[in-house]
Amino acid sequence: MNDLTSRIAAAKQAVLAQTEFLHREFGRVESKWKSDGTRVTAADIAISEGIFAELAAAFPDDQYFSEELADVTAPIPVTARFAWVLDPIDGTNNFALGIPYCAISLALVEHGEPVYGVVYDLSRRVLMHGGPGFGMHDGERTTHVTDGVPHKESLVGFHSPSDKTRLQLAQGILSNFKIRGLGSATLHLAYVAAGILDGCVDYNVKIWDLAAAIPLCRAAGGEIHFLNGPQLPMRQFDLKMGRIVYVAGSPAMCRILQGLTTVSPAA
Repeated sequence: MNDLTSRIAAAKQAVLAQTEFLHREFGRVESKWKSDGTRVTAADIAISEGIFAELAAAFPDDQYFSEELADVTAPIPVTARFAWVLDPIDGTNNFALGIPYCAISLALVEHGEPVYGVVYDLSRRVLMHGGPGFGMHDGERTTHVTDGVPHKESLVGFHSPSDKTRLQLAQGILSNFKIRGLGSATLHLAYVAAGILDGCVDYNVKIWDLAAAIPLCRAAGGEIHFLNGPQLPMRQFDLKMGRIVYVAGSPAMCRILQGLTTVSPAA
């Protein structure tokens, strides 16, 4: 296998190796709150350590970035050809409370661009994986974004903005589409790639929430538009980065969502 395909195979294996533990701890593990106001559990840390230990044994020269990096206060430059971006449990609040919409989210990044994603969806017990040139796979299905004309029954993944000054911007989305708020930004974007949701909008996310699902969406014929400045290629990994504002879906859906969602680049 070449450099890319060997890493893809290892990524799927490493994520699948953690799924039994993920299900066993679901709704049972104790949690605590971090200084940034997000929840973390011992399962997040254990999954992060387990996946990276397996991958690093095979690819010691790669870089490894996780939401649960310990004792990191400064941005880390992305210098290696290959890097990994992990959210060990996207939707930790759901996971800790026994709400099944949560996922292991692992991205393979080449020269700063996410090129392959592996997402394990706990709620459906399905491994989603793919990237440009490899297709988008929702378990055994090859999928594509919904590409019909968006309409009032279209489903859009959406989380209420954490910055309440942006609530007025959300009104266009709420007024024009049916909304699903799952509590997992990874699943919102991955479900767009799987053709389950027609589009998604978020004001609250960080790069580790999206990195694995971006190549899924692109492989499925979808687009991702960042509305508050370019986010890729990754030049550094910063746990204190600002929040990303983006829309995703088919080209037609993205045009509509962008028209309904206006954010200044400095936001």
